[in-house]
Amino acid sequence: MPSESSTHPCIAILGGGLGGLALLLTLHRRGVHATLYERDVGFNARAHLGGSLDLGWESGQCALRENGLQEEFDKNSRPEGEEMRIYDGAGKLHHSHGEGGPSGPEGDQDLTPPQGPEDIRPEIDRTVLRKILLDAIPPHLIKWDHPLTSVRPLGNGQHELTFANGFTTVSDFLVGADGANSRVRPLLSPATPIYTGVNGVEISLAPETTKLPELQETVANIGKGMMMALQDSCMLGSQVNGDGRIRTYVYLRESADWSVPSDPAEAKAVLKRYFDGWPQWMLNLIDYADESAIYPRTLYILPVGHSWPHVRGVTLIGDAAHLMSPFAGAGANLALLDGLELGLVLAELAKAGKLADLEAVDKAVAAFEEKMCALAGRVADKAERNLHAFIHPDAPQSTIRQLQQLMTEGPREG
Repeated sequence: MPSESSTHPCIAILGGGLGGLALLLTLHRRGVHATLYERDVGFNARAHLGGSLDLGWESGQCALRENGLQEEFDKNSRPEGEEMRIYDGAGKLHHSHGEGGPSGPEGDQDLTPPQGPEDIRPEIDRTVLRKILLDAIPPHLIKWDHPLTSVRPLGNGQHELTFANGFTTVSDFLVGADGANSRVRPLLSPATPIYTGVNGVEISLAPETTKLPELQETVANIGKGMMMALQDSCMLGSQVNGDGRIRTYVYLRESADWSVPSDPAEAKAVLKRYFDGWPQWMLNLIDYADESAIYPRTLYILPVGHSWPHVRGVTLIGDAAHLMSPFAGAGANLALLDGLELGLVLAELAKAGKLADLEAVDKAVAAFEEKMCALAGRVADKAERNLHAFIHPDAPQSTIRQLQQLMTEGPREG
């Protein structure tokens, strides 16, 4: 008699971020059973983290659309969030694009007005997006409070997974969707995250704070989407979230071990020294920052073009596979697309009765990995170039030149 794993292979997904959830949902909707293990005790453990994401029609939105969630995305997303403004440290506007913003002196608001949904990248808060995915998945398929402590190859593609709560299971196919510091990645690759040379902090204006009279110039200059103020390798990057919070990412050229003091007042004082002489409407982002929401944001990446020889019974998606800086706006999009495309591959194998055929799975997953890594490599290269053009001694001029270069490189990927 065949074993249960020979007829119904055990698929284990490590990590309940966007990629892991997209994969689980894609499999579930196509009748393929899988179990997702997440280290957090529940959804609310990190619901306060994560800003706004712009999702592309052929990447992030595609993963939602193929799983019946386009309408939910449309109801909860903000097309106006595409607006972007770039200033220098004196408050001079150099570039704007999107709704309502005047073009800067360089006159580079020259993008063709959007013609349809495929031409725009609406914004959605990460927390809202994750909740949409979770609400579409039966709760019993997700095992919360399961931090992985060890993974042991058993041969022939099987792996023994041991969790901090004492639970142990054996997978026939293991997917590492467990982020930058993946516990699954060492099964496939010796690569570890590399420091980019850019360190930073996330701060934010609470929704009620944005309504203060003294902050109206700040709010108006940010607009409805994203504002970046750049000069001398320092950046204030602000984005408007759906709940009215304005998150700001402060990025600097500092060592990997640089950090701000734990005391909020001292942290603000340290940050302000980097922006001495900048307009008060920009400094308000620091002065009025929510003192309960100051988070480190040190930027690490995997090597651009990271890939690995296929290993039976295991693969990676999302940041576990291709961690890159946020300067391509693609990490969430690629994670969602990874989850969709791997899910479709496994579902097609199941439909053909080949999910327990190890050689068929090897061939299909290796092809998926090759395609995923090629796309991620191209996008990671752009992210790397963007990072160093934005956090640059000659910014914002270096930034404008990079944006102009990107417009010559064809349709945006990721």
